[in-house]
Amino acid sequence: MLRALQDLTVCISPTVSPSTCELDPRKWHRIEKELYQYTSQQSAWLYVALANEEELVVAEDLVVVDISVGERPPNPRSGHLWESRHGGIWVLRSEFSSRIDQAVTEVDVLFGVDAFDPRPQWALMESPLQLNAQPNVLVARLTVLHGRAQPRPDPAPLRVRKGKFKIVQISDTHMVTGVGVCKDAIDADRKDLPESEADPRTVKFIKEILDIEKPDLVILTGDQLHHGNSDSQTAILKVVAPMIERSIPFAAVFGNHDSEGIHALSRTAQMSILQNLPFSLCKSGLEQVDGIGNFYLQVLAPAPSQFPLSTLYFLDSHGQIPRIIHNPDYDPIKQSQIDWFTNTSQAQRKAREKDNHNNPFYLPVAFQHIPIPEFGDKDLRIHTGHRREPTEGPRFNSHFYDALAKEGILALCCGHDHVNNFCGLLPQQMQQDSDETPQLGPWLCYGGCSGFGAYCSYNSKRFHRQMRVLELDTNTGSLNTWMRVEYNTDRVDERVLVESGAVVDPLREENKGRSCVETWKKVIHLGPPRLR
Repeated sequence: MLRALQDLTVCISPTVSPSTCELDPRKWHRIEKELYQYTSQQSAWLYVALANEEELVVAEDLVVVDISVGERPPNPRSGHLWESRHGGIWVLRSEFSSRIDQAVTEVDVLFGVDAFDPRPQWALMESPLQLNAQPNVLVARLTVLHGRAQPRPDPAPLRVRKGKFKIVQISDTHMVTGVGVCKDAIDADRKDLPESEADPRTVKFIKEILDIEKPDLVILTGDQLHHGNSDSQTAILKVVAPMIERSIPFAAVFGNHDSEGIHALSRTAQMSILQNLPFSLCKSGLEQVDGIGNFYLQVLAPAPSQFPLSTLYFLDSHGQIPRIIHNPDYDPIKQSQIDWFTNTSQAQRKAREKDNHNNPFYLPVAFQHIPIPEFGDKDLRIHTGHRREPTEGPRFNSHFYDALAKEGILALCCGHDHVNNFCGLLPQQMQQDSDETPQLGPWLCYGGCSGFGAYCSYNSKRFHRQMRVLELDTNTGSLNTWMRVEYNTDRVDERVLVESGAVVDPLREENKGRSCVETWKKVIHLGPPRLR
């Protein structure tokens, strides 16, 4: 049921909790965002008075048709009767004319000079509320919706274009409420830079890479938010704004920091925000599966075909858990998640087998935030990129890797360990209860760190921020990857991970190369054959 705004005001209370505002709770509703961001001994809250559209038609009450913030009303000579409210708010009200599109229907609050509201029809005000706050308190800014919000259109299916599908993996943006602080940036020559604002640099970096790569999909692989955010919504909207501005579909998994902090929104609440944004493909997942955000997306053949050429799996890797012996330690992927993944993968395979499609290649890839224990395995061979810090993940191995290998997943892409950016392979292994040839893969790949508010250094050595790019070629059955790095206009550490639908064996390729070189050397050494 649509409601229109009849009034709004700011109420300041001498205590943080409980509020002492003397407003009729039957009429006034509090926006649950403390305007001082819990930095003061007093508290300030925005209250709104709302009325249902049906009630207004009968009562012909006044409704708010415009809002402004400032010391003076806008254009006082216009003849409009602007009314003053606490916090520097000015409201313009008129009788409801049965046209809901002229009325203000929702008001929200975002924080910081760098706040951005990419939601359609919402307008974020430049001038902040006047709260007489201390200089260190983030400014609070109203964002306003007029009329009936258009329903979010169903996202278009993901499809290959000219046989290819490109993904940009953005990991560990670590956005905050406000601009944040970057403590370990370096310039193009790798010289240390002084501390600077973090989030504006992160947003700029994301925009640059999206404009270079023009991906079909962006995947956020966790820790979109830094721990202890005072307003999760403000930070989330900053992260996704570059994709929404460019009409690029995006999906996300949560990291260990996203929901940390006494004022941070829960994973459920954050997922609700994400799901309602334009171009979002995020899903909560089944309730009976542990975590929030276990889901999959299919990449289809060109229209009108409904045949999947790739399935992308997304899993909630949970967060840090208390341990006495090993600190830090993390929750492993749960058995309910492994069962969900296995059942989903097998159902996908059966559906493909029933469909008579002429494309023989199928390219499934998985994404989560915290790496599984195999990323730190002593037998893991790194074939592109670098291990610059130890793998930090769950001590308990729930053997999700075995399920990925058995189901033919070609790569598992993670974040979390910010300065690692490698792709590696474990030796071929025989699957249990199988007579098939020992299986190679999946590739285990890190996405690097893209956020300037996150650490990007180890043992006092600083590194550039970066993102991973994955390109599926469904015509040749290949998966290619490379990194996009600050200041570098070229692809970095480019590598073919999959050819003809199968994981590439780098050691076999290297041995082939050595064999060719040795043969060539022998030919040169022996010289031309003698005439007899």
